[in-house]
Amino acid sequence: MADKRRVIPMDELVNSDKNMYELTNAAIHRAEQISMTGTDNNEDEEGKIISKAIGQIVTEEVKYEYKR
Repeated sequence: MADKRRVIPMDELVNSDKNMYELTNAAIHRAEQISMTGTDNNEDEEGKIISKAIGQIVTEEVKYEYKR
């Protein structure tokens, strides 16, 4: 039985050609943004904040740019 709260699209994460270091940093920064601007019951509604952040980055719902 699939968990409805699962936010990370594992098939897209595994098949991603993105640099995992950049993806990890982007997810960390996005999770911080969600935490700072989200509601108090954010985790209750949609799973863990980091899972939501990873899902947004992998599915390109949220774009990031790596500056060197």
